[in-house]
Amino acid sequence: MNVRYRVELSQSERDELTAMLSGGKHAARKLKRAQILLAADAGRRDEEIARAVAVGGSTVYRTKRRFVEGNLERALSEEPRPGADRKLTGKQEALLVATACASPPKGRARWTLELLAGALVKLTEHESLSRETVRRRLAENDLKPWRRDMWCIPQVDGEYVARMEDVLDLYAAAADPKRPVVCFDESPVQLIGEARQPIAAGPGQPQRYDYEYRRNGTVNLFVFLDVNRPWRKVKVTQRRTAVDYAHCMRDLVDLHYPDTDTIRVVQDNLSTHSAGALYETFAPAEARRILRRLEFHYTPKHASWLNMVEIEIGVLRGQCLDRRIDDPRRLRREIAAWERQRNAASARIKWMFTTDKARAKMGRAYPLTSNES
Repeated sequence: MNVRYRVELSQSERDELTAMLSGGKHAARKLKRAQILLAADAGRRDEEIARAVAVGGSTVYRTKRRFVEGNLERALSEEPRPGADRKLTGKQEALLVATACASPPKGRARWTLELLAGALVKLTEHESLSRETVRRRLAENDLKPWRRDMWCIPQVDGEYVARMEDVLDLYAAAADPKRPVVCFDESPVQLIGEARQPIAAGPGQPQRYDYEYRRNGTVNLFVFLDVNRPWRKVKVTQRRTAVDYAHCMRDLVDLHYPDTDTIRVVQDNLSTHSAGALYETFAPAEARRILRRLEFHYTPKHASWLNMVEIEIGVLRGQCLDRRIDDPRRLRREIAAWERQRNAASARIKWMFTTDKARAKMGRAYPLTSNES
């Protein structure tokens, strides 16, 4: 018998469905069921609802039936779908995870799906296992044993914490025009030229370039970034010696901030980044004059991410240097154009990490202290 189910929603149910459709994240199927129920409650025929919601008539019928025979939650939820039994038991799945986290067989750099399937066949009573079975079980456990990330694991001690909080407090402090905070770092760049002339792009055809290229040496970028105003400066040099560093510090004092009292410089622990570099380059009186205007703040070892200028260097590489440039003069022109445009656009780095967040997120890594009586 062809049963026709009649949907009559309460006002609270209408409000719930309307709110679901007006905002929030829900599965597309759940939203379609909500539309079906609201349309059916308004008295529209099944054929009209199916056309309006872009579903089949059977979907409209099943949704209405599940609401009438059950409730709103049942009508909106997925029906259980039949499927084959899982091939791996819970114990076998745990064995798969443990194997994937262990060292690969001798002679292999990493586990593959085929290697894991073969290993599990040897360890269990299964005669065979498919790559797909292994892949799904690994995916459920968020495991990709063929991937590795290179990461620097620092030792968080008292010195690390002290330098980190010193830099974070600088970033959080109110801007003082007489005592600006400037982040400083350097980055090498390879000069790469084309072996053959690229073919220009056209309709339906991307630009093509030869995989072969020519190396034309390297240059170094010294990058300054003001924490509290939209200003950055990039200096291109042939080398990155202590002498080059010393000249950068003199430029910072005499050219870029001639009217300030003290420039607080955030930098990493590279051996050339020291007051001694200025004495190795200039006469003692000149080195002392420059250093009186500078106040150095060092990021912790293995924590270059705390230097805000690292983000700016990433932007520079992505926006300007992601191409082949083999001429130092052209490189200087391109970087200068990028620098002018970014300064003119008042681009800033929005730094969100604070000392309070560091203590909340990294509290377990902080050194343990004994409470004083």
